[in-house]
Amino acid sequence: MVIQKINRLLLYLFYIILFWAISFQPVLGQGTQKPVLHGKHWMAITGKPLGATAGAMIFQKGGNAVDAACAMLAATCTMWDVLSWGGETQALIYNPHTKEVVGINALGVAPTGATAAFFKDQGLKFPPSFGTQAAVTPGTPGGLITMLSRYGKLSLKEVLEPAIEMARGYPIEAQTANAIENDKEMIKQWPYSREVFLPHLGEEREAPYPGEVFSQPDLLATLEKLVATESEALQQGKSREEALQAAYDRFYTGDIAAELVRGVKEQGGLITLDDLANWSVKIEKPLQTSYKGIDVYKLKEWTQGPALLQSLNILENFDLKGMGYNSSRYIHTLYQAMNLAFADRDFYYGDPDFAPKSPMEGLLSKEYAKERSQLITEMNNPWTNPGNPYPYQGENNPYADQLENYSKNYFRYSEDADGEVSDSFLEDFTAGTTSIVATDKEGWVVSVTPSGGWIPAVIAGKTGIGLSQRMQSFVLDKEVNPFNVVAPGKRPRVTLTPSLALKEGKPMLAFAVQGGDTQDQNLLQFFLNIVEFGMNVQEATEAANMNSYQMQAAFGNHEIKPGAMTLSSETPPWVRKDLRQMGYAIDFRERTSGPINAIWMDWKHGTFWGGASNHGEDYGIGW
Repeated sequence: MVIQKINRLLLYLFYIILFWAISFQPVLGQGTQKPVLHGKHWMAITGKPLGATAGAMIFQKGGNAVDAACAMLAATCTMWDVLSWGGETQALIYNPHTKEVVGINALGVAPTGATAAFFKDQGLKFPPSFGTQAAVTPGTPGGLITMLSRYGKLSLKEVLEPAIEMARGYPIEAQTANAIENDKEMIKQWPYSREVFLPHLGEEREAPYPGEVFSQPDLLATLEKLVATESEALQQGKSREEALQAAYDRFYTGDIAAELVRGVKEQGGLITLDDLANWSVKIEKPLQTSYKGIDVYKLKEWTQGPALLQSLNILENFDLKGMGYNSSRYIHTLYQAMNLAFADRDFYYGDPDFAPKSPMEGLLSKEYAKERSQLITEMNNPWTNPGNPYPYQGENNPYADQLENYSKNYFRYSEDADGEVSDSFLEDFTAGTTSIVATDKEGWVVSVTPSGGWIPAVIAGKTGIGLSQRMQSFVLDKEVNPFNVVAPGKRPRVTLTPSLALKEGKPMLAFAVQGGDTQDQNLLQFFLNIVEFGMNVQEATEAANMNSYQMQAAFGNHEIKPGAMTLSSETPPWVRKDLRQMGYAIDFRERTSGPINAIWMDWKHGTFWGGASNHGEDYGIGW
């Protein structure tokens, strides 16, 4: 009897150790597909090897992390790394001199004539996904110049040098070349896009071949105009800031603006000269929460970033580490916390410069999070409604009646509200961009998630500028989201969401990811991988994540998939069984981490640890 008890105890301990080993395999030295990057002076990471090289070139010229980030932004836009020069730029910057984090809002706005009635008259449920009427005003040129002027050291000429060389011609990589070929029928609709993207028009393959030198003479001319304007202003005795402003003005009010608007109008678009002239970059104070002594910063509610902060507030009420990494209980708890936070995102987030104003004080209060955490039960709830944060900021909710059956009512807007995750749905839901993180020994830290103008993009006249497709992130009915109904001059609520974390007043992490509505899901799990489970930055970028689709997609038909979940194909069978019993519809994929890029600051040794995703072509260089 004693021997049997001992055997049972040993068997029990064996299973505990086995479960622990499987759950913590990234921590146990199983290895990563990419090595950790190490640097003492600087680090530059982005979505393409040539983009990271551009950042390294700027650091070698004596630039700081902001200069390098701007160079990486310019290079990746020129490479059409799922974005272009007519897109939008969102950034968080830690300023070592003021010890503050600042937010860069360089998101374009809906142009004149872009109203809900305009799109409804075309028989649309949401604004279009492609074409000139999908475009908000370009934000990236203004965002880049503003970051450089306010926080950089080098000239626009120096920072744009890699991008200008690439516009003259660079060996195009297979990913972009094949994307052009796959979308060539749509590209042929737009004359200026056809001219740029299809150098072999009429042949069997009309896109560039991988490795072929891809030239963009119109974009080259536009970038050279910006540099020439800066140089002329400096020769006239203007200050560095005034010279950069002159380049900014030429893009938004000068001959570049005139040609861009002409090209847009010719192709049926809405953007006017006044739309460009009246737009400006916003320097903002970001939102912030504290999780176990770590201050996490995200941009305001015109992004989905606050949903990560809300999720952390909810999860503080649970012992996540005790659950075990990617155990069924851990995955379920994360899914439900995100479910609650994203339900609030879907209803309450929008441009803070327009009425109604989002109740962010209530949404980010710890007391509201505790109330929301009590809704998490042992089963998935596919009908999660937005909550009522207004009492937590001393106000009455003007939308209380609308919330009661909100989720069920929303499904009438969704063409395919079931748990099946098709490839076409996933392509929209996880629509990618790139990410940029950089830091230097002076203490500057930058996290950027730029986007917009991805292939297939409309190019605006002879500017070489690909237009944004961000209009689709608006809604047309206040029943869906009263805070995000399209209106001229308004910014859509976007998925783009850079992240910074500080500990004891010092930068700890810069992290960002591409992937549409999965961005803050992946970033949340990346953060917890480090903070709760002790992974290093590369392990955390590669670690298996869970992805939920139980929220409104920000693209296409804004579909929702209640209970749908993607897990790693290596998920153990007992975890799969538990989650299915909890009400989840699961599919499995080899790689689920998302293309996360990040830098961890090792203040003990005065060095940087970089993690460059193994998801695609992300690449980093440190020194």
